[in-house]
Amino acid sequence: MNRHLLRIASIQLLGKPTKEETYAHIRALIGSVPDGAADLFMLPEMWNGPYEARLFPTFAEPEGGPSWQFLSALAKERHAYLCGGSIAERENDCVYNTAYVFDPDGRQIAKHRKMHLFDIDVKGGQRFFESDTLSPGNAVTTFSTPFCSFGLCICYDFRFPELSRLMVDAGAKVILVPAAFNMTTGPAHWELLFRSRAVDNQVYTVGTAPARDPNASYRSWGHSIVCSPWGNVLAQLDEQEAVAVTTLDLDRLEQIRAELPLLRQRRTDVYRLIQ
Repeated sequence: MNRHLLRIASIQLLGKPTKEETYAHIRALIGSVPDGAADLFMLPEMWNGPYEARLFPTFAEPEGGPSWQFLSALAKERHAYLCGGSIAERENDCVYNTAYVFDPDGRQIAKHRKMHLFDIDVKGGQRFFESDTLSPGNAVTTFSTPFCSFGLCICYDFRFPELSRLMVDAGAKVILVPAAFNMTTGPAHWELLFRSRAVDNQVYTVGTAPARDPNASYRSWGHSIVCSPWGNVLAQLDEQEAVAVTTLDLDRLEQIRAELPLLRQRRTDVYRLIQ
C-alpha cells in the first residue's frame, strides 16, 4: 500500500549583509536538495535583514516587492511549495512580520501576519519589543494542498494554544512555524512547545529558525525542528547553518487520531473555542 508522505526541507540559514547576497545564498542552499527530493521548502523568520526591531522598517517591502518576487520565482524554479519564512512587510504606515506561501507555479496561496508581537523583558535574559516598530495581524491562517491542509503562524504566535487549535479546527494536519527563538527562550521552551502542540492537536509541527550568528545583537537558538503527532522529535538541527529534509507520514497522523480520538472527544457541550 502506498503511504501518503510529505517531504519538507527546512532551510536553517545565516543571512548575508545584503538582500541580494541572501537571495543567492538561499538559492544555493535550496539547490543542495536534489530535484524532486522535497515537496515543500521552508525558510526561517525575518531572513532578509537583521533581527532588530529598530531595523524592521528599513528592510520592509510591500507585497509583491523584491523578496516576494524572489520567493515566487524560487517556488516556480523548484516546482515545489515554498513557505517563505517571514519578512518585514510595509502597507501604508504599518509594518508587519509577514509569511507568504507559494505553490509550485509561483502563485501566492497564503499570507500570515504575526498576530502576537514579541514584547518581553526577562530579568537577566532577553529584552525585545517588536511593538516598537511592528503592527499585529489579526487572521488565523490555513491553506490547502493536495497533500493536506496546513496551518501557518510565526514564532511568538505558537505560544498561544488557542491559535493552534483554531488552525486544527479549520483542518490543519501540519503547522508551519517560521521562528527565531533566542538564547533565553530557546533552551527553555523550543522543543517543549513543538512537542506539546503536536501532541495536544495531533498534528505535525515544523519550526524553522535562522542559524546562530554569534556576532549579532539578537542570537537565534537555531535548532530547526520537526515533531510528530505522537510527540516524537523526527528531526532537529543544532545552531549551525544546515538543510534538513524530513518525511512526514500523513497516514500515521490519521492512525493516531483514530486510535486516540481526543479531537472527537472534546466536551463541546461544556466548552467551546470560537473565532
